[in-house]
Amino acid sequence: MTDASNPAGPRHGMRFRSFVTLMAALMAANALAIDSMLPALPQMAEALGLVEANERQWIITSYLLGFGGAQIVYGTLSDRYGRRPVLLFGLTVYVAASVAAAFAGSFEAMMAARVLQGVGAAASRVLVVSIVRDCYSGRDMARVMSLAMIVFLAVPILAPSIGQAILWVAPWRWIFGVLTIFGALVMLWVVLSLRETQSPEDRRPIELATVVAAFRTTLTTRLAVGYMLAMAFVLGGLFGFINSAQQVFVDVFHAPEWFTTIFALIAMFMAAASLLNARIVGRLGMRRVSHGALLAYIGLTGAHALVAWWGYESLWSFAAFQAAAMFCFGLVAPNFGAMAMDPLGHVAGTASSVQGFVTTIGGALLGFYIGQHFDGTVVPLTLGFAFCGVVALAIVLIAEKGRLFRPAAKRS
Repeated sequence: MTDASNPAGPRHGMRFRSFVTLMAALMAANALAIDSMLPALPQMAEALGLVEANERQWIITSYLLGFGGAQIVYGTLSDRYGRRPVLLFGLTVYVAASVAAAFAGSFEAMMAARVLQGVGAAASRVLVVSIVRDCYSGRDMARVMSLAMIVFLAVPILAPSIGQAILWVAPWRWIFGVLTIFGALVMLWVVLSLRETQSPEDRRPIELATVVAAFRTTLTTRLAVGYMLAMAFVLGGLFGFINSAQQVFVDVFHAPEWFTTIFALIAMFMAAASLLNARIVGRLGMRRVSHGALLAYIGLTGAHALVAWWGYESLWSFAAFQAAAMFCFGLVAPNFGAMAMDPLGHVAGTASSVQGFVTTIGGALLGFYIGQHFDGTVVPLTLGFAFCGVVALAIVLIAEKGRLFRPAAKRS
């Protein structure tokens, strides 16, 4: 294992800060592909011939389905061929799909390009987790992921504003042009700077028995499965918010001019939580931080649902509740991800694939279900948040055998 304080770890071959920044940039490719186009959804829907307002959510969900579905294969491929070549393949697909989306002339063509774009971005999601797990474990891994998420979460803060800025000077298709340029630059950075991080002795041949054994290990490790499923439900609330956000500001509060500003404010709270997590997780432990944050998340989202149900919701109460809930999410997500991966270092690629597939597909479908119930109010969204939080807590309790804040077995 490479110590986080080591300026040039022997596996990734980069200075620590550069390594964290590159991992964040790889994660940001996904966030940019989702959030930068939120302000452009009405223009895109009009250009592509969509009539029903909720149909535009497919532009987000189709990407998420490609992103989640492809993750199931990248881990196996990276366990066999190494992290670096598989990562470069995914980035190539991402760039090509971004070009295709920029020139899409129909809704069907856009959906195909978005699915393919998600397929390419899936490599970055799987390989970032695998690469970090190759080099770090336990609380060091949680710290690295939290630091990467600080940079990564700056993207949701800026992405809608970037998309809006592009719309001021160019057609919406140039949003995909920017994604093409960004993907190409990150791919060049990987080519020039990142070494292979997988040890040669950890290479696993693509044999049915070997693959099945790795999948079995991933899907039968109690804590890994528990935190994977809990993460899927927490993500469901987040994706429901992303699907509905533009409609909420336009159709509920009639304040489209506040969309990018408040969305950025909410994302800033997520980034602040990740920074806080990086500072406190080593002292308090992953369970104390994430379990406490999940309980606070349930309390906040439950209170928000009641406020909306009783008809007292306003633009500012919505912003305050969402910012607070996303602060809790920023304390939950990196720790749940690290705890799900921690017991599976020997099959990190396959484990990352399976976990990415389950959490993203599960979260996308839950988020789409929540988004499709948008009825001109925020009640469906707030109820969806609260429900997902309660289910996530129930799953954690099962995984930890009824205990919170301390491990059911001595693991962290």
